[in-house]
Amino acid sequence: MTGLRLGRVRSGIPFGQTGAMTGRAELTRRARAHRVAVSYQNWRGRHVEVPDETLAAVLGALGGNEPPAPSSAAPASARAPFPARRSWGFAVQLYSVRSRASWGHGDLHDLADLATWSGSELGADFVLVNPLHAAEPRPPVSPSPYLPMSRRQISPLYLRIEDIPEYRELSAGDRARVEALGAPLRAASASAALIDRDAVWKAKLAALELIRAVPLAGRRRAELDAFLARDGRAVGDWAAWCAIAEVHGPDWRSWPAALTDPGSAEASALRERLAGRIEFHAWLQWLTAEQFAAAQRAARQAGMNIGVITDLAVGAHPGGADAWARQDVIVPGISVGAPPDEFNQLGQNWTLPPWHPGRLAAQAGRPLADLIAACARNAGGLRVDHVMGLARLWWIPAGMSPDQGTYVRYDHELMGGMLAAEVARAGAVAIGEDLGTVEPWLRTFLADRRVLGTSMLWFERRADGSPRRPGGWRRGCLATVGTHDLPPAAAFLAGEQVTVRAGLGLLTRPEAEERAAARSELAGWLAMLAGEGLLTRPGRPSAAEFTAALYAYLTRTPAVLIGVSLADATGERRPQNMPGTVDEYPNWRIPLGDADGEPLLLEDLPAHEGVRAVAAAVAQGLRR
Repeated sequence: MTGLRLGRVRSGIPFGQTGAMTGRAELTRRARAHRVAVSYQNWRGRHVEVPDETLAAVLGALGGNEPPAPSSAAPASARAPFPARRSWGFAVQLYSVRSRASWGHGDLHDLADLATWSGSELGADFVLVNPLHAAEPRPPVSPSPYLPMSRRQISPLYLRIEDIPEYRELSAGDRARVEALGAPLRAASASAALIDRDAVWKAKLAALELIRAVPLAGRRRAELDAFLARDGRAVGDWAAWCAIAEVHGPDWRSWPAALTDPGSAEASALRERLAGRIEFHAWLQWLTAEQFAAAQRAARQAGMNIGVITDLAVGAHPGGADAWARQDVIVPGISVGAPPDEFNQLGQNWTLPPWHPGRLAAQAGRPLADLIAACARNAGGLRVDHVMGLARLWWIPAGMSPDQGTYVRYDHELMGGMLAAEVARAGAVAIGEDLGTVEPWLRTFLADRRVLGTSMLWFERRADGSPRRPGGWRRGCLATVGTHDLPPAAAFLAGEQVTVRAGLGLLTRPEAEERAAARSELAGWLAMLAGEGLLTRPGRPSAAEFTAALYAYLTRTPAVLIGVSLADATGERRPQNMPGTVDEYPNWRIPLGDADGEPLLLEDLPAHEGVRAVAAAVAQGLRR
């Protein structure tokens, strides 16, 4: 297989060598012992045999000859809090939701303002945001919120500089310098230009360096000390990685060999020399935690029962801080992703290293518990991306394409129990993103622990492919029309979900077939909406009418939570992300816009007809 370098897998046994790894039968025996799938059913319902090369590479990466033993530490009785009432809220990519005061990138003050307005004026009960995980400490900054350097920390990119108390203590000259840094970025917020994270972070970093020089007052010093005392080790590891990355680059795998071990004498000595920078990056985490907590307080004060629901990505960058600090549970040489499905027919490689199932179980799941606790802190809810990963993940060996991976199983009792226990401790609802290929028993398992699922309208079909009627949906879920990986509702009405993928070379069957299927699907939904009395005007509806009708339809399902994409409500037509692309599409950089792609600021939303129409449709539907 071209590009495969099996000599690098941890077992040191390249495929084809005589001995234990020869023969399909032996591969199958070992794979089953280690809970590695030797075959699976694809999205078309066809049986697929996993190639020998894949099995050999995965078994090599797992290492050892003994399969993992189940853990006895799973908190079997843990249950997540269930929402107190049926309700709705906006789902947003926070970086794209900018205001006149934000520096070209949505921030935590914008989040607080969005929650205050939507909660107090529209009756929303939550705001669901993208992962706010931490990125590189210096530009360039990776655009994807789903490929962070650490999942335990919040990105300081989301700081509102002027909300930092010490900003008010700056000298007149330094305040003028901060103003000069922010002014061009505030101006950029009013333009349709793509979001420039590098420019934003460069300016904010310069402003933060100025503010850092202001001494902390006694109370503020005590608050910082308390923050570090509570989570000092994790923050310390993150801050140390940042400080070293400023010297040697943001990928620990390319650092001098002595520094790749966080506990080495050389790494400890460098930590001492970089103490000032380590303190700076720890200080940034304190500031972000403060502003995130303030956003949640604002949401609750606006009447929201849940407030901010944050998002937990599947994994972190293989060269980032989490992978450096937790080498004891990270598997090198493997990426997780997804097999081909209807919307991503080439499969997906998320370039994220998985956790080792055996080592995670050996630690009684504490790394997962600590991660969930950190992400749920000060939040009203936690969405877990690709929650199926609690039971199995699609492992792709280095050098192979996504369709050449296989499933590796985890101790789902341990993982699911830890999730439920930690969100219960935080008083946060839990939502699992369980779209795509899901084993039916897993949904039952999660529902028993009161972890909500996710039901997306475009995927809700009966066996014959027709739309699922409202009564056939499940109650314990967040119901949505689409996701950030799909074009907004207005684009589906125009068939642009096919146009975009065809232009990017992401289709695996003729475009004519795709368009015929899209037209058939759209006709089915138009008929369903008309049958429900949600489209009453003869002829093809406008994009705004179609969108409002779709969200009104969601309220007729029993779903306990309704997630309204803010991009859908504004009439935006561009998807935030196109899986399978890197530079071919401006993933994660599109500012919130209207139907014409013109920028919309937070201050524009209260008067926007589409936003108010969708909010009214949902609010009225829930009152029925």
